[in-house]
Amino acid sequence: MTEKNSRTPGEEAVRGGAPHAAPVGVPYAAPGGGAPVVRASGGRAPVVLSDEPGSFPRGVLAERHPALIRQVRDAFPYGRRQHEALDALLQEIADDVVGPLDPADPDHEHWAAWGKEYVGGSWYAAPFLWAENYFYRRLLGAVGYFGTGPWCGVDPFAPFKRAELRGGAVEEELRALDALAGAPAAQRGAALLNASLWGNRADLGFRISAGEPAAGGAVDPALVADDSAVLWQLLPVGAPATVAVVADNAGRELIPDLVLVDHLLGHGRAERVVLYVKPSPYFVSDAMTADVVDCLRRLAEAPGEAGRTGDRLWTAMAGGSLEIRTHPFFCAPFGYEEMPQDLRRELADATLTILKGDLNYRRLVGDRRWGATVSFGDLTAYFPGAVAALRTLKSDVVVGLEQGVLDALEQSGASWRTSGTHALIQVRP
Repeated sequence: MTEKNSRTPGEEAVRGGAPHAAPVGVPYAAPGGGAPVVRASGGRAPVVLSDEPGSFPRGVLAERHPALIRQVRDAFPYGRRQHEALDALLQEIADDVVGPLDPADPDHEHWAAWGKEYVGGSWYAAPFLWAENYFYRRLLGAVGYFGTGPWCGVDPFAPFKRAELRGGAVEEELRALDALAGAPAAQRGAALLNASLWGNRADLGFRISAGEPAAGGAVDPALVADDSAVLWQLLPVGAPATVAVVADNAGRELIPDLVLVDHLLGHGRAERVVLYVKPSPYFVSDAMTADVVDCLRRLAEAPGEAGRTGDRLWTAMAGGSLEIRTHPFFCAPFGYEEMPQDLRRELADATLTILKGDLNYRRLVGDRRWGATVSFGDLTAYFPGAVAALRTLKSDVVVGLEQGVLDALEQSGASWRTSGTHALIQVRP
């Protein structure tokens, strides 16, 4: 599919000062109140849509989203009003017509501007990133998250997050920390970076990297790109570094992130860490402040090294060396190139920003059909400071691969882009 004038509809450039203050439920107000810029430097690749039958984006909108509506409806004793709103959203998806927000919603004006090219049309014709974001805004509205009633502020995904956090797999992963407690700092750091990278395969990450180095310096074939050496070079021991970590998922995936933060602080790789989380429930499992607290408590309650890690992190929070922050932009339907000036200034002050997860990666490089060998450094040159992406591949977008690596992956016949079986660590100093 080609792009008209190198842009998709609604990609008019919006530039100016700081964004307007956003009311409750407003992800991010574009400067001047205009339409969003999906990617200011667009034109080099088509925006990812969901209009191709059998594609990954199509499956998300046509199958995953309706299934999620049913799961959320069954997870809470919602009343008639919530059930009717959820059923209406389910029917809207089946009819394939994007509906508007209620005019009474405080963020109606902003979403009307952002979606003026898409509301009333097909869900599959809208940019995939926008459609996913708008779906979650509509889902939260249906259950009354942004309202004034009894369900205001109740996370509809909380049961799923908490069930995972209390599961036996987390118990096993926390015990694995004991084996790393006496390991040399460099080996421990490599193990914890690997665990943070793989998220819900953290147990495997702890064990693989906790052992002796592979014979002959063998490379993990599941890593399609590995700039971990560059990452560590940016954070030398003893330097007064500030590290920004933009979290992805809660629960089982957030615990390895927190353990890595503890290592950075405890071994002099960072003097201060700022952990950024979402301001509202997002993409089912994305972390909010409440989820960080749940993970810290889970760590602190555990025996052995996990408990000691939890205590250190709790103390770091109280002392200011670990800080939690959020920003409305993290629930916005835009790439990071469109971040507002206040957030840009915050990240510019960091020695290194670590972006976790698949969605952050798509927002970082642009949710477009880039060639897989396009330069990661070129696409992230706009970012205000050094940036690292730690990502398990769960969507089509990927850049920065060597041609030989790409050829081997394509010849394997595996669904390596979307299955979560491969990962990458990419750094732009």
